[in-house]
Amino acid sequence: MIYINDKAQPFEKEQSLTDLLKNLKMDVNKGIAVALNNKVIPRSEWNNCIVNRNDKLLLIKATQGG
Repeated sequence: MIYINDKAQPFEKEQSLTDLLKNLKMDVNKGIAVALNNKVIPRSEWNNCIVNRNDKLLLIKATQGG
């Protein structure tokens, strides 16, 4: 189990943050900010950042408008 924006999600195995976001069908190239266990993860580290069971992710997606 992992927690994404405070909601429990099934979790099969360790994977990189990039792979997890792709599995969630998120466009990793556009307007996403990620915090893992209350630490912001720069996009340049997503491939090397491993998500484990019980981790807490905060995903923020930029939107247009005002």
